[in-house]
Amino acid sequence: MYREIYNEWLESGKLSKEEKAELAAIRDDEKEIEYRFGRDLAFGTAGMRGILGLGTNMMNVYTVQRATQGLADCIKSEGIGAMKRGVVVAYDTRKNSRLFAEAAADVLATNGIRTYLFDGVRPVPMLSFAVRYYKAAAGIMITASHNPKEYNGYKVFGEDGAQLSPENTEKILLHIAEIGSCLSNKIKSGSPQKGMLKKAGKSADRKYYKEVKKLALSPAAVKKTAKEIGLVYTPLHGSGYIPVTTILKKLGIPFTLVKEQTEPDEAFSTVRVPNPEFRESLAAGIRLAEKIKADTVFGTDPDCDRLGVAVRNEKGEFVALSGNQSGVLMLDYVLGRLKETSALPKNGFVAKSFVTTSMAKAIADDYGVEMIDVPVGFKFIGEKIKQYDDSGEKKFLFGFEESCGYLRGTHCRDKDAVVASMLFAEMVCYYRQKGISVYQRLNDLYDRYGYCLDKNVGYNFSGVDAMEQMAAIVGNLREKPIDKIDIYNVVAKRDYSVPVRITQEGREPIADIPANNSVYFELENGSFICVRPSGTEPKLKIYYSVKLKDYASSEKAFEKLSAAMEKIVGL
Repeated sequence: MYREIYNEWLESGKLSKEEKAELAAIRDDEKEIEYRFGRDLAFGTAGMRGILGLGTNMMNVYTVQRATQGLADCIKSEGIGAMKRGVVVAYDTRKNSRLFAEAAADVLATNGIRTYLFDGVRPVPMLSFAVRYYKAAAGIMITASHNPKEYNGYKVFGEDGAQLSPENTEKILLHIAEIGSCLSNKIKSGSPQKGMLKKAGKSADRKYYKEVKKLALSPAAVKKTAKEIGLVYTPLHGSGYIPVTTILKKLGIPFTLVKEQTEPDEAFSTVRVPNPEFRESLAAGIRLAEKIKADTVFGTDPDCDRLGVAVRNEKGEFVALSGNQSGVLMLDYVLGRLKETSALPKNGFVAKSFVTTSMAKAIADDYGVEMIDVPVGFKFIGEKIKQYDDSGEKKFLFGFEESCGYLRGTHCRDKDAVVASMLFAEMVCYYRQKGISVYQRLNDLYDRYGYCLDKNVGYNFSGVDAMEQMAAIVGNLREKPIDKIDIYNVVAKRDYSVPVRITQEGREPIADIPANNSVYFELENGSFICVRPSGTEPKLKIYYSVKLKDYASSEKAFEKLSAAMEKIVGL
C-alpha cells in the first residue's frame, strides 16, 4: 500500500522538480519508503511533529496543508462567527517554519477564514497570548520545540490559548480523515479571499509585555541588586532572543548575550540539540559566565517555552538545575512573596504534571495552597486555569512541569519562558538582597522538606511502528503484577489509562484526571517511578523520584532502580 502512495506522490503534478528528485532518490530504499509513506503523521493533542521531508509521515507543505484544511473545515462547521474570529499563525526559527506558516495561512484565507500571520518569529507564549488578544477561534504554532534540527512541527491552540483538548482534537481528526490524501483537491489553497489575510505583531506584542511585567514580585530588590547578579543569556538560535531581552530590559536587569547563539540558525550548529534541559546546551553560556565572572546562566529553546538554568554552587562551580529544581525554587519564591505582601489568596492553587517532583506538594501544603496534579502536557494545566481561574472558583498562582516548563499568570495558557526568565532573574536579585544565593535557597528547601532526586531517562525507538512498540511496553507493565522494584516494595500501581489506583486492598478510581497512556508505581518511602511514551517523539520515558537523606544515597538508589526497571521493561 505504501508503495502505491509513494508512486502517487512521485507522479503528482503538484510536486516540483526538486521534490520529485528527492523522492526518486529513495526509489530503491524500501525501508525509507515504508517509513515515509507507511502511515500518516500522527495528529494528536500536541499537533504534529516529525522529521522534515516528503511523505505522509513527514513534515512538509502537503501534510501542513492537509492538517490546516481539516482545521478550516472544523471552524467552518461552527459558523460564520468562528470564521470571522479567525486563526492566529506564528512560527519559530526552525527550517521551513516560515514556509509552513505561510502555507497554513494561505489555506485558511483561501477558505474564507480571517487569518492573523505574525510578521516575524514569535515564541509559543506570544502565540498563546495573541489568540486571546485577537479573540480568535484558534491558533497555529509552527515549531518542533526542543527536538533536533531534523524536526519541525505543527501545534494547534484553542480559543482559550491552550493546546487543543482531546475532545477538540478528535473533531479536527474527523475532518482531516474526510479530506483523504495530502494531495487531495479538497485542500483549498492559492487564492486567499480579499481581506482575510492580516498581519499580526506590534499591538499584541506591546500588550503581552505589559501583562508580563505586571507579574513581577520584587521590584525593590531588583532596583537594589540587579547590577550585582551577573546574568548570561542564550536563546540557542531561537525565538526567545527579542522577548526575553525585552522583558529583562523593562525590569532593569542587565545581562550578557552569548553572541554566537543569538542569531537564528536553522541547523542549530553550536549545539547538539537545542534543549536547555541539558547542561551541554548551556555550555557556551557557562564558558562566557566563567570568563566574565557572572553567577547565573539562562537558556531558552527554539520556541521559547522552556527555560534552562545554571547557577554557581557553594564551591563556585556551575551546576545545571533540573526542571524540578528550578520549578520548586520558583514555586517557593512565588508563594513566599505573595505571602510576604499579603497577596496570597485563600482560594489559590498551583498545578503540576504527576511526573513532576513530589516536593512541590510539600511546599504548597506548607503555604496552605492546593496542589493539583495533571497528566504530562501543559495543555492540562491550561485546562485547569480555564476550569477554575476563569470561573472565579479558584486563583491560579503557578504551574510547572519537570521538563523546564513554567507559567505564572493567566495571560497565556502554555509554558512561558519569558515569564520564567523574568521570575528567576528577579528571584536571584531577591535572594542576593537577603545575602544568600539561589543555590543556598535550594539547599534550604531540601533541609526543610527532605532531599528528593528526580530524573527521567529516555529510550529512543525507530521505524514506522515505533509508537506501537512503546505502547506495547506500557501495556505489558499495565498487566504485569509487580510487587517489588529492586529493594523497594510497590505500595500501589496507578494505571492512568483507566485511570485507577491498584493496591492489595483493591482498585479505586483516580478522580478528575483525564485518561492517558502512563503506568505509575508508588514506592514505600514516598518515591515513585512512572513509564510513558513521549507524545512528541519516538521515545519511551521513565521518570524516577527518589526520596532519601542526601544526594549520594539517592543517586545510588536511582542507579539500582533504573537497572531494575530496564530489566523489567526489557530495554
